[in-house]
Amino acid sequence: MGFDVVGVGASCVDHVCRLPVFPAAGGAHAKLRMLAQSRSSGGQTATALATCASLGLRPAYLGAIGDDDDGRRVRRELLERGVNVEHVTVSASPTATATILLDATGDRIVLWYREPGLCYPPDRLPVEVITSARVVHVDDVDEPAAIAAARIASQTGIPVTCDIDHVTPATAELLPLISHPVFAESVPTALTGESDPERALRRLRRVHPGRLVVTLGERGAMALEGDMLAHMPAFSVSVVDSTGAGDVFRGAYIRALVEAWPLADSLRYANAAAAVSCTKAGAMGGVPTAAEVEALLASRV
Repeated sequence: MGFDVVGVGASCVDHVCRLPVFPAAGGAHAKLRMLAQSRSSGGQTATALATCASLGLRPAYLGAIGDDDDGRRVRRELLERGVNVEHVTVSASPTATATILLDATGDRIVLWYREPGLCYPPDRLPVEVITSARVVHVDDVDEPAAIAAARIASQTGIPVTCDIDHVTPATAELLPLISHPVFAESVPTALTGESDPERALRRLRRVHPGRLVVTLGERGAMALEGDMLAHMPAFSVSVVDSTGAGDVFRGAYIRALVEAWPLADSLRYANAAAAVSCTKAGAMGGVPTAAEVEALLASRV
């Protein structure tokens, strides 16, 4: 059986610390008592795939986890959420972790750690799994595996989406293999030197022919398809935790891509899914159901 989406990239366990304010060195906020703390599963690609499963797609995860309790936790939660984990690779390196600081507004600071040895060997990627997908999704955390998977998909004519969060020396090799890039807000500026999102996307158009999408946080999302620019505002919600909102956006966007929705509908749906995720705690904990997304869309007609 094929998959709707195969994802190659990051998973982790998050240690979430809820704070009254963000810390600051050298003053009254240099030492803070946490309001609450919790541990939950997350990671860019893992959370996007959990979203895909929740929205009715058949996803498979190709990622590296450690042979430890955290790795077993991530694997178990993905499986329980409907993500195929048969081809996860288990590493001697510990599972990646992130410490997430949340203030009273739901804004966050993420401190993450992943040992260099925690990677999916590119020559062990299951080609038959990748080529069975309708969409392949990669991130910029395990770049050698992402590049190899994206190359397999692009050579087979399979659409490739991405979560590019920051620019590295490998970005120049990865980006041409992505047919439907989805960038974090800072990335088009880093790639082009243009601070305005529209100008940055139009400059990227000179070197990339595909649909270009950038997430803009509270300002929603913007996309360039051909020469047509679309900007879809975000949904206003009461934010509990914005962790994983971008990953959820990508999972919902992948559903729209699989089902060949028009661009405006795709952005609106992905924005709604991200907004719902912000009303819940945690990365995977914030993954919305299809019914929750539809309810928000219906309430804002």
